This record gives sequence, structure tokens and C-alpha cells, in this order.
Amino acid sequence: MRKLALKLLASAALLTGGAGHAQTYDPNFPVCLHTYGPNGYIDCRFRSLEQCKFNAVGRPADCELNPYFTTTAPARRRHDRR
Repeated sequence: MRKLALKLLASAALLTGGAGHAQTYDPNFPVCLHTYGPNGYIDCRFRSLEQCKFNAVGRPADCELNPYFTTTAPARRRHDRR
């Protein structure tokens, strides 16, 4: 009886877990629009602060730098030594 109760409890714990959240910040874009309010969200699809600010006009929103933006480092030039 105890084993059945433990199995039921474990199953209930697994099934009541919330849905996972998608990644909020897109690492491919350097600027994010953070909209505030009851349905606030973060939209990271802007290439510049100016582009983001244009979309933020008239909204309760701020533009911020994406903390997860990844840049690819330029390839180093090889110098042949003679």
C-alpha cells in the first residue's frame, strides 16, 4: 500500500509541473524591447537602439542591450614567418 501511495504522489508531482518557458532573449540580436504591464514581454529582434526606440514610442517600454547577444570574433590573420 505504501509503494502505491508513493507512486501516486510521485506521478502527481511530475504531472503538476508547469510548462517550460522559451528563451526570452534571442542571442542573435543586440537590442531588446522590454514592454511593461500586465502582459509585459521582452522582444529581442532589434539591430540598434534607434530601431528599438522607434518601436517603443507611445508604449510603457524601454530599450536595453541584450545580455545574451553573441558576436563572432573576427578571424585572426595568419602571418607567415620567413
